[in-house]
Amino acid sequence: MDKDLNLAVLIDGDNIPSKYVKEMLEEIAKYGNPSVKRIYGDWTKPSLAKWKDVLLKYAITPVQQYGYTTGKNATDSAMIIDAMDILYSGKVDGFSLVSSDSDFTRLAIRLREAGMTVFGIGERKTPNPFIVACDKFIYLEILQKTDAGASASSSKETKTKIDRVTPKVINLILATIADVEDEDGWAFLGEVGALLQKKQPNFDARNYGFRKLMPLVKSIDKIEIGQRNNPKGNGNLVYVRALS
Repeated sequence: MDKDLNLAVLIDGDNIPSKYVKEMLEEIAKYGNPSVKRIYGDWTKPSLAKWKDVLLKYAITPVQQYGYTTGKNATDSAMIIDAMDILYSGKVDGFSLVSSDSDFTRLAIRLREAGMTVFGIGERKTPNPFIVACDKFIYLEILQKTDAGASASSSKETKTKIDRVTPKVINLILATIADVEDEDGWAFLGEVGALLQKKQPNFDARNYGFRKLMPLVKSIDKIEIGQRNNPKGNGNLVYVRALS
């Protein structure tokens, strides 16, 4: 990913808990510069009180949106209108849509049609249509860090959020290796990771308890790992192939 991308970070305050804000912004910074940071909601509601406490600290601009009509989500409408205004301003290269709401599916599709890179961030409850409409989708739960001195109960809670590496996951990785392998069956791990992301935007080694793709692949006994010299001189390149 190009870390020089200027990103517009738009947060749906109605369904994203404020407890994730620090890790969320650190994650977004891996993919680009969050040049626009806005959060949408009805700030007269007590439910957004915790967000008020962190807005100034993280330089996030609150956008007030009253719920004029019962049953209609005015926050979604305001966020979508703002996104299109920002798109036409030509000042950003991509968007980070922070929501667990499938109502933003069409917005993600439209932004990608316009050549924008779209990062989705939301909780695991996020409906699949919104996930697959993004270039990459990150679950908020995997961003929460546990300190070395964390309590046993909080550590246990984190473990319950980890997905199991099922045969379906292994087959997805093996099929992806086959898609980019050379004549000897070797595939550059970087290409494998990029293609996995295109096939499944929410694919992330952290979902399975691994910090990166390399340790995840290493845990699968059906895959062989090798290294080659990097022609640019920056260490070795990791290659993988399926064991027969």
